[in-house]
Amino acid sequence: MKAFGKILGLVLLGLLLIIVALGFALTHLFDPNDYKEEIRQIARDKAHIELTLNGDIGWSLFPWLGLELHDASVATLASPTQPFADLQMLGLSVRVIPLLRREVQMSDVRVEGLNLRLNRDKSGHGNWEDIGKVPASASTANAPAPVPAEQPTPPVSTPAEKPAQPTRLDIDSLTVNNARVEYTDEQTGKLFTAESIQLSTGPVHDSTNIPVTLTAFLSSNQPAVRVRTEVTGELRFERALKRYKFEDLKLSGEATGDPLQGKTLNFAAQGQLFLDKAANVAEWTGIKLSLNQLRALGELKVNDLDKTPQLNGGVSIAQFDLAKFVDSVGQKLPAMAEGSLSKVELSSRIAGTPTSVEFNDINMKVDDSNFSGRIAVEDFAKQSLRAQLKADTFNVDRYLAPKSAEADSSKAAREAEVSNTEASAMVGAGSTPLPSAPTQGAWSNDRLFPVERLSKLDLDADLTFGQLTLDKLPIQNAALKATGRGGLLTLENLRGDLYSGNFETKGTLDVRQPTPQLSLQTRINRVPAEKIIESQGKNPPVKGLVTVNSAITASGNSQKALIDSLNGTAGFVINDGVLLNANLEQQLCKGIATLNRKTLSGEPRGKDTPFQQLNGNLTFNNGVANNPDLKVRIPGMTVNGNGDIDLRVLGMDYRVGVIVEGDKSDMPDPACQVNERYVDVEWPLRCRGPLELGAKACRLDNDGLGKVAAKLAGDRLGDKIDEKLGDKVSPELKDALKGLFKR
Repeated sequence: MKAFGKILGLVLLGLLLIIVALGFALTHLFDPNDYKEEIRQIARDKAHIELTLNGDIGWSLFPWLGLELHDASVATLASPTQPFADLQMLGLSVRVIPLLRREVQMSDVRVEGLNLRLNRDKSGHGNWEDIGKVPASASTANAPAPVPAEQPTPPVSTPAEKPAQPTRLDIDSLTVNNARVEYTDEQTGKLFTAESIQLSTGPVHDSTNIPVTLTAFLSSNQPAVRVRTEVTGELRFERALKRYKFEDLKLSGEATGDPLQGKTLNFAAQGQLFLDKAANVAEWTGIKLSLNQLRALGELKVNDLDKTPQLNGGVSIAQFDLAKFVDSVGQKLPAMAEGSLSKVELSSRIAGTPTSVEFNDINMKVDDSNFSGRIAVEDFAKQSLRAQLKADTFNVDRYLAPKSAEADSSKAAREAEVSNTEASAMVGAGSTPLPSAPTQGAWSNDRLFPVERLSKLDLDADLTFGQLTLDKLPIQNAALKATGRGGLLTLENLRGDLYSGNFETKGTLDVRQPTPQLSLQTRINRVPAEKIIESQGKNPPVKGLVTVNSAITASGNSQKALIDSLNGTAGFVINDGVLLNANLEQQLCKGIATLNRKTLSGEPRGKDTPFQQLNGNLTFNNGVANNPDLKVRIPGMTVNGNGDIDLRVLGMDYRVGVIVEGDKSDMPDPACQVNERYVDVEWPLRCRGPLELGAKACRLDNDGLGKVAAKLAGDRLGDKIDEKLGDKVSPELKDALKGLFKR
């Protein structure tokens, strides 16, 4: 028995030595380089590719089926002279025995100098689409003759095959050095490249973590961008379950190029990636993202990968300086106040599809303002923006562009004109000449509306603010609803509390035509007029609670154009007011004293004129407002007026009639005493000059005063006629005589 075992062992050893000897003979006596042409033909016939072997082929047989290719290239049969891939060296080894069990056990796989060129031609055809395909001409020539109809081939039943088990992979490592991938699109002229690709992995096994390190330089030409990137992590695939993971992902790098205007974007991302193809779910959890000084955390999940993918997740952005971040990536924000957008942070839930995205449960801080609500883009192609936001406070002025040099120059010129006019307009006695009408324009030619952007806007906005500062006006409990469709923007409502009153505005802006068309309807209810004027940095000529109802239209894309084309109507009332720095009573006393041929003995007792109500109606015609029915109720007098307000230069020109009751003070000035013949006489004033002067621009109308004097003289003569003639003549004759002297 021992002898049999010994003999069997010797036989097996002899067989093993024979196999090794055969392997040695095959690998040393058989040179595959002698059969390159046969190998190329096999590649054409079986793989339908054009394989070019310019370098040597090295190989081994047992126990590893080893192969090394040097200086090789691959092309499609459709373009055999235009290789889409070439490499300097490919080295791999496969264990022979496990192959019989559909197991791939490989040693280190090395790829050196891979160069892959992908191209889409002007007709839209990609060269990769021909890989493994036989050219149409060759397939037609080699096609078998059709079977005659009279000899149909009977169907052959084949037993159902069991689904093939997936091949088991077992690779010690994979290394790719100095690889390059290039993609060109001749239709658009775009070029994308990935260069200096370095890939290394640990052992590759199913259902185990595989360490992976990848570095590359990415670039494009439209726009010109270059990116250096590095990826590390552990890849895990479970092919039987169709599950794939990339754990402990770390992506980092930097980008430069034309969009960054010479600046550099440093980026980094971390997290856990998971793909379950059986459940059609993908996740990115534990997200940590940084872009220069921006830092964010979050998680994302995508469902229904086989249908319309549905995105859900959340994001949180730590406080950062948005203005500096935008500058660091070579972009420019519109000019705004210093320090704006320096404190921005955000947290929100995210939902989306390939065509839309929405941010729900927003909590956002912008400088000193806190926002909550929802923002969504319902259709990327249509730019359909939806916003429902609430804010505690927001200062719009802080984020508006300052006025241009042209506007500042125009404003300075006008202020100088007003200042000079005001300096010459002495308050009180009214002995100075009537101020000149202003000539300097008051409005800017700067472009107001971004017409191109507004014409494409699809907007629904519903915004509320605890306090909104707009054009320096502190609006409480503000609410805004607006829509935009196809170039027609509708302000459904803008309302709020302003000081002790409130306001409401509605309107439209139509940018569907070359010249924008504006329409507004406004209601202002008992708002302090002086507060509105003071908020614009001007000294108010009047105080009081103003109520306005207006409906106006205008066209143009600048302040000046809109004012020059302003048309419409308005009605206004100011209650419980004061004409500041204008003692109308004193000026009228001077007029009465002149008619009395006396001189006022006292100094003016006050510089203001209180009134109970000031009201009237305006009709706008191309920037000029006509006011035919100005009425002012002042204790001791009544004022009627008519005139124009030229909004183009913010000037006024009024003729005013004042009916006085006389000096009602306890100690009236003797020169200003009103006798009975002055009662119900309308005393004329002329008001002309910058609108800011208000009543300070009013003077006695000397021409009108002469008519008053003539009328009073005629009334006195008429009284004497009555006294002398009595009943001696007819009433008709007396009236004729009175009329004669009144002319």
